[in-house]
Amino acid sequence: MNRSISLPEYRKLMDSSQGLKSLKQIKTSTTKDDPRFKEEDQPLSPMARLFHEPGSNVYIISMLGCKTKIKPDVIKQNLVHSLLRHPRFSSLQVTDKETGNIKWVPTNVNINNHVIVPEIDPNIEFPDKFVEDYISNLSRSSIDRSQPLWDLHLLDIKTTDAEGTGVFRFHHSLGDGLSLMTLLLACTRQASDTDALPTLPVYKHSTYIKVTSFWSVLVMLWNSIVAMMMFVCTGLFLKDTETPLKGSIGVENRPRRFVRKSVSLADVKVVKNAMNVTLNDVVLGVTQAGLSRYLNRRYSEIAGVNKTNHHDKKDFIPKDIRLRATFFFNLRATTRIHTLVDSMKAGTLGHWGNKIGYVLLPFAIGLRSNPLDYVKETKAVIDKKKASLEPLFAYFVVDLVLKLFGIKAVGKLHHKLFFNTTLWFSNVPGPEQEVTFFGHDATYIAPSCYGQPNALMIHIVSYVDKLTFVISADEETIPDPHRLGDDLEESLQLIKASALAKEGNKNK
Repeated sequence: MNRSISLPEYRKLMDSSQGLKSLKQIKTSTTKDDPRFKEEDQPLSPMARLFHEPGSNVYIISMLGCKTKIKPDVIKQNLVHSLLRHPRFSSLQVTDKETGNIKWVPTNVNINNHVIVPEIDPNIEFPDKFVEDYISNLSRSSIDRSQPLWDLHLLDIKTTDAEGTGVFRFHHSLGDGLSLMTLLLACTRQASDTDALPTLPVYKHSTYIKVTSFWSVLVMLWNSIVAMMMFVCTGLFLKDTETPLKGSIGVENRPRRFVRKSVSLADVKVVKNAMNVTLNDVVLGVTQAGLSRYLNRRYSEIAGVNKTNHHDKKDFIPKDIRLRATFFFNLRATTRIHTLVDSMKAGTLGHWGNKIGYVLLPFAIGLRSNPLDYVKETKAVIDKKKASLEPLFAYFVVDLVLKLFGIKAVGKLHHKLFFNTTLWFSNVPGPEQEVTFFGHDATYIAPSCYGQPNALMIHIVSYVDKLTFVISADEETIPDPHRLGDDLEESLQLIKASALAKEGNKNK
């Protein structure tokens, strides 16, 4: 757990010569003319407070592969004039012992305390495994609250798909995934035009249903009522089936393994166009198919079936498995990258914070003779979720419980709700163009989380012409997350082949 720092301790630290001596080399200033002082003594938002509660102490981690060797001094100098201009990244979270409230207090920042460059043997035998293990070990630790809650680890070692790797780590109280992704991209430029900011894809499909008739209103109300009942029941007693993917008590405190599996975005679009669905429908269908393949193999191993012990039975998945994902939605308009750049230059917040809702998304686990059925089934489910107020309901219930019973009650509700489901699922769009991070061209961007009370999180992010599944797995529950990544990739290929066959039959 993070060690909190009180207001008296903070002021003593800043007033003491010892405290001032510890802030050397590259520093930001905190004069009264600094616009960040407008944020002084501002309390954390309820959602930010929630991410400090037991069972919800969540960190966002984002991996950035670079095409060139990393130059730490260049990155440090540029971060001082970009990221550190954002008030949340140059402020402490200080606890007022009298009221118990946590407040943002601007502070001097020693960039060397936040950018970590470990010494690595360049001749290490398995560099990919080393980088993966290093990132996994980060999930064993937290960032001390005596400094702003973020850091950047620069791993100067060549791997299969990168000359070097940057690993950002942010406490979730700093902002939600979309805010932090936008902030990261605000520190980049297009590789082909270093004066131009990258752009995010804009999808035509709205997140919520358009009310076009009285019937659509009734449908929305009915779907919302059903969703609310499931939400309440899950928070009280309704658990998912105990499968090889379901975490046990204390899973939020165990280290994670982070695995990336990239697929062609063009392949996803082939299925999208052939079935006249959204990209999200395809991704969810592939996820349902991949989870089904993975569980079938795990159950076959439990049954004692292996390559040398053949069995006529092919479907080992128990019937009527309840397996649900907590699927996160952003509840505000997408922050424009150039707007965030302007905010950092001015040292102000702009549109920022944790404003996220979520839905409980059931996956119909099982083997299908027609792979396209996975996409059809998930599309039907997500269409009902879109035609409801479930994400808003989840957000406002948390706010209501907070006002009536306090932050501890909200923390317990969230932990029970998340623990009773099987996985977290998130989908954040990445840049449409190749980007450069202070002169370091990026080969991939892969965000994820640790500290959540689930054994599994699947995060989807696009980057130029690729779509990456980022798996965050508790290895005690899921000892082979690479196999799960392979199952997701193979499921996409099977669904794509079926979609192409369907198109071919139409054209005959």
